[in-house]
Amino acid sequence: MSDTLPVVRACDLDDKAGSPRWLIHELWAAGGVGVVGGHPKSGKTWLGLEMATSVATATPCLGRFHVPAPGPALVYLAEDALHSIKERLASLCAHRGIGLEALPVHVITSSSLKLDRSDDIQRLDNTIAALAPRLLLLDPLVRLHGCDENSAQEISRLLDSLRTLQRTHDLAIILVHHTRKNGGARDGQALRGSSDIWAFVDSLVFISQKDHQLVLSVEHRAAPATEPMVIELAPDPPHLVIVDTPDGAPSLESRLLDLLRIARQPLSRTDLRRRLAVNNTRLGQVIDSLLQSAAIARTPQGICLAPPDPLAPVPFRSPPPHQRNGTASAEGRQSRVD
Repeated sequence: MSDTLPVVRACDLDDKAGSPRWLIHELWAAGGVGVVGGHPKSGKTWLGLEMATSVATATPCLGRFHVPAPGPALVYLAEDALHSIKERLASLCAHRGIGLEALPVHVITSSSLKLDRSDDIQRLDNTIAALAPRLLLLDPLVRLHGCDENSAQEISRLLDSLRTLQRTHDLAIILVHHTRKNGGARDGQALRGSSDIWAFVDSLVFISQKDHQLVLSVEHRAAPATEPMVIELAPDPPHLVIVDTPDGAPSLESRLLDLLRIARQPLSRTDLRRRLAVNNTRLGQVIDSLLQSAAIARTPQGICLAPPDPLAPVPFRSPPPHQRNGTASAEGRQSRVD
């Protein structure tokens, strides 16, 4: 056994530039580990299953975020009866026009799974090796261990075992996790237990309740955050949908127009997406809408505000006081001639 650690020069590291960066575009990193967080009954399980279904069927998640790296999914829901899981997945398939029998989502049916037990981790490792899923969904974290959640030492050991699974099998792992009662200044700080949980994530999808709305926000370790969005559970069949931006927040349309007003030159779509930190699909929808309404224009240099229409009627403006009732001054008459 060598007394030194293996090293290579930076220039000799494997180049994976051609590999997909996203499992779900701008929502979850490819091969990323992280948390879907929020208060109880906020739709976390629905969102986790929505993500698993999208990955398994190569269909857009929430109807907006496309899946560049689809594949089978493996799920374990510790608080849901098996018939309830089947009903939820059937609803998500029906919304997509897909039969449940065609869904490559595998459900772990064990009555217990503890991530802090070496034998359970080994069984999970063997299951992943046999099925080769692209995504593993574990819901909720509080039911999957016997650790002290506030102990950084105990939680870090549990998270290390999940990181080892992720690296060994090159899959993404989603942990569904609750928030603490007193919350936090940022979404990640509101997660229950040790701050190691927040430090662990590559992607964090967080559902918060604001003014009777469910607001979905996203953070990534190595990519810009997406724009917060309001979601709700739509009926017939039940599925999560994106409704709009949160009340009181500037719309993406107004933010884009404000950015173009202060820009000294046209901006490319890449520049707009980077500065607005927005999902590319949503940005395209807004650009198309503003182009149709002639609020913006596309030029060879990029996108800019549309120039005023020279044929548009000039709005009537009341004359100034010195020009009313035929009392215009000589200075006023001269300015009109000029």
